[in-house]
Amino acid sequence: MRAIALNFSLKALSAAVLSVGLLASANAALFEDDEARRAILEMRLRVDGFQQSNQRSVDELRKLGEENAQLRRSLLELQTQIDTLKNDQAKLNGQNEQLLRSVGELQSRQKDIAQGVDERLRQFEPIKVTVDGREFQADPAEKRDFEAAMAVFRSGKFADAGVAFAGFVKQYPRSGYVPSARFWLGNAQYATREYKDAIGNFKQMLADAPGHARAPEAALSIANCQIELKDTRTARKTLEDLIRAYPQSEAALAAKERLSRLK
Repeated sequence: MRAIALNFSLKALSAAVLSVGLLASANAALFEDDEARRAILEMRLRVDGFQQSNQRSVDELRKLGEENAQLRRSLLELQTQIDTLKNDQAKLNGQNEQLLRSVGELQSRQKDIAQGVDERLRQFEPIKVTVDGREFQADPAEKRDFEAAMAVFRSGKFADAGVAFAGFVKQYPRSGYVPSARFWLGNAQYATREYKDAIGNFKQMLADAPGHARAPEAALSIANCQIELKDTRTARKTLEDLIRAYPQSEAALAAKERLSRLK
């Protein structure tokens, strides 16, 4: 009986130990499954994190690529704008150079015009002249016309010279040249045997300018015209008046000689 009881006890103890062993094994297996699950979960989390990180990297790379492409487009547009600005600047530079040339040409023309105007104005400005010892102001046109008439007279074209001097006296009646112009007009008329007209101009010259340097010559010329007209008595009186009025002149010496021949 005791043996049976002991055997039974041993079996029960074995069963208990077995149960404890099984329970320990089961607990050990359960623990190992939890670790594995945690490891798997961690791995999954890591994988998910990596995938998310990789996706973010892909998205960022795509975004960077898009931004890079946009930047390239912007750079191309900027380069195009720069090229356009350079072309516009080149055109403006060309236009500016042309404008500067035009301004330079305009200034040159204005300078030429101003000089031309000054020269034309100077042609009308009175100038100081001296003729037959007399100094006076005369317009350049007067000087030109008087000298032109004198040039004709010196060339021996006395008829043309008479026309030139007569025209001068008519055109410039108040000119300081008039006494000299009348003197040479009378000489031109004497040369063409227009004695009466010559006497008229010589007398007018003496009436206007009795103190003129050529006044004695004009008086002598009047006497010569009167002699040519066979008016000896009048010529003698003219010569006597000449000697009294201009006793120190060369014309007075010539008048004395003429008087001696008229007697």
